[in-house]
Amino acid sequence: MNHRFSFFPSVRAAVLAGATVAMMAAPALTYAQSTGAAQTTPDTTAPAQDTAAPAQTDATLQASPDASGKKDKKNKEDKVVQSKDTKRHMKDSKKTDAMAEADAKLPDRQLYDKALIATKKGHFDVARLDLQTLLNTYPDSQYQMKAKLAIADSWYREGGTAALTQAEQEYKDFITFFPNAPEAAEAQMRVGDIYFRQMDKPDRDYSKALHAQDEYRLMLQQFPDSTLVPEAKQRLREVQEVLATREAEIAAFYGTHENWPATIARYQTVADTYPQFSRMDDVLVALGDAYASEARIVRSQPQLPEGAKARLVKIYDDRAIAAYRKVALEHSASPHVEDARDRLAAMNVPIPTPTPEQAAASAALENSRGQYHIQDRAKLIILRRPDTVLAAHSGEPPLVDPKATLAPASYERYRRTMLRL
Repeated sequence: MNHRFSFFPSVRAAVLAGATVAMMAAPALTYAQSTGAAQTTPDTTAPAQDTAAPAQTDATLQASPDASGKKDKKNKEDKVVQSKDTKRHMKDSKKTDAMAEADAKLPDRQLYDKALIATKKGHFDVARLDLQTLLNTYPDSQYQMKAKLAIADSWYREGGTAALTQAEQEYKDFITFFPNAPEAAEAQMRVGDIYFRQMDKPDRDYSKALHAQDEYRLMLQQFPDSTLVPEAKQRLREVQEVLATREAEIAAFYGTHENWPATIARYQTVADTYPQFSRMDDVLVALGDAYASEARIVRSQPQLPEGAKARLVKIYDDRAIAAYRKVALEHSASPHVEDARDRLAAMNVPIPTPTPEQAAASAALENSRGQYHIQDRAKLIILRRPDTVLAAHSGEPPLVDPKATLAPASYERYRRTMLRL
């Protein structure tokens, strides 16, 4: 029997010693394994990433033909295709810009631009000198028409009686030389504005107002398609507001002196000629009162035959009623409509009711009128301008005056005429 050397006296002791050493080394081995795993994780995952990257690249390469095809198709659908008209317009715009740039270097254009700058700065003499040089030096220039209009504008902007008179002549010459140009309507409009700027108050000289009315009417008749038509109509309404105020004030003056034929003639002229007058209700009520006063005078004349007296009284009463009824029907939204209704009730006449159309038209007319503000009153006091604040802003101003109503020379002539009826 062979005996080998052993540290342990028996096999059993060796086994027990090995088990004890294993139990003591187990925690250290576990800690070493966990630490080593944490340190080796990046190294172990890197190959996985490197391995997955080629796979992902292959998948992208395999899917890229279809995805790129869809993307190209979407880009083609989203792309805006320019039409032939758009391309032509862009091409023409480029040509126009190039022509404008070349045109700005022309000597006649430079003279024209220089004159416009001088006009804006108030150097009117310098501007007109440059414009006249353009007209004389370049008779075939494309700026001939604009230069003539600019000369008239410089006189207009300079202001003053003499300058405005010269501006009117220049505008008239422009209309004569270029009657079909779009600027001809502007020139005619400026002629009306020249007289509009010089209008005085209604109780002063009214010749400027009459000239302004004629020029604005001429503009509306000769250039009905112009873009300046709305502005010309409004100016005409304001001019007619001034003229109507003048006639109404004269009628009121005759009324205070109980000159009823003259009062009737003036008020009737206002009612027939200026239907958009801001105080038309007052005018019609005063007209009815004048007819009623004439009826009272006739009733107080004992020497008149009863038959003729009755006929004359009926004529006056009927005309007074007609004036009051017109206020109640056509001017139901006006301030003095109740005065007219009270007078009809006093005469035992049924008070008429306006139709919805008549009420709407009256309300629209009254609502279109301006309102007084502090600056408006200040201008009227300081600048001594005619009052046009209450002028209507809707409706068609009359372009032709009806036949004016004239007062008889005396009461007796008027009564004899009425008695023959």
